[in-house]
Amino acid sequence: MKDAYKEDLKGVLAAYPIEVTGIRTESYKEKKGVWWIGTPGGYKILKKHSNSDKTLDFIIAAVEYLQSRGIFMPRIIPAADGRKYVISDNSCFVLSEAISGVNPSYNSREQLKRIVKELARFHRASEGFVPPKDSKPRVHIGNCPDTYRARMEKMEGYYALETGSAEHNEFGEIILEEYPRFLQRIRESIDGFEGSYYHRWSEKAQKTGCLCHQDFAAGNLLLTDAGELYVLDIDSITLDLPIRDIRKLLLKVMKKRGGWDLSLTGDMLSWYQQENALEQQQWRVLKWELMYPHLFEGIMTKYYEKREKTWTAGKYLRRLKEMVAVEKTIDPVMEGFDALIPG
Repeated sequence: MKDAYKEDLKGVLAAYPIEVTGIRTESYKEKKGVWWIGTPGGYKILKKHSNSDKTLDFIIAAVEYLQSRGIFMPRIIPAADGRKYVISDNSCFVLSEAISGVNPSYNSREQLKRIVKELARFHRASEGFVPPKDSKPRVHIGNCPDTYRARMEKMEGYYALETGSAEHNEFGEIILEEYPRFLQRIRESIDGFEGSYYHRWSEKAQKTGCLCHQDFAAGNLLLTDAGELYVLDIDSITLDLPIRDIRKLLLKVMKKRGGWDLSLTGDMLSWYQQENALEQQQWRVLKWELMYPHLFEGIMTKYYEKREKTWTAGKYLRRLKEMVAVEKTIDPVMEGFDALIPG
């Protein structure tokens, strides 16, 4: 079984009260893996997690809390002894039900509206969640300014390497031209956070509870024939303010459109407000989250750290041009942000 599936799954699956009729590998990256497990009652999903058991305790508790408050997520199938996961070779495995459905589309206005409103429901449902005492929660809340300062220092180092080089390829030439503009945005973002409601909101949210999915994207959602919208891939769930998820969803939508759409941005904030109303001072914190050039920073650090081993120089260059182009369209959103805040 190990040769075919790159893992010794026999012992893992033996811990569950199921009859296995087949196994199909969905993905595998040594520390993480996903397999479709055939059973007489239909498919199940087996996931190998890179998280520690204590972090997985936090994740599973968050999933069960959200489910209890009306969020559709695949049911976790306990092992024969009642455990929520199985440990094998120092790795944790979780078995869950497989959901049949299709990914919603950003191109459909009605489906995009459904995604945004479900994200708002997800955040609202997370209120009151308290991580188990013996778990190891993932926490980002209150860290934005310090995180962005650290990222700025890293980017400054890469920019210094480029300025100190005698020769530059086209990627480097674009970095030399564009980085000063984005450095100014980073500084404005950090100053904006420090002068906003961010820290007070973070202190309040630490007491009331708040969860962020971190990748609430169409690819991690399934719309069933019954009209239910299931939320998948909860591995990165963290304690943080909702602006993290809102920003990530906005960037995914606008990146796919090739640039920022002022009207659609306002609609998305309005749809969110209908399900999870934020105060105006909370919405204003989102401005500083959007001011930070996440797309530019992502491709810049990815290039200098060579994180994508299979990417060619041409692909890195193409992605850089695409991200810079999208980033430059955000100015109208920043200038008119107060008018976008839902009333």
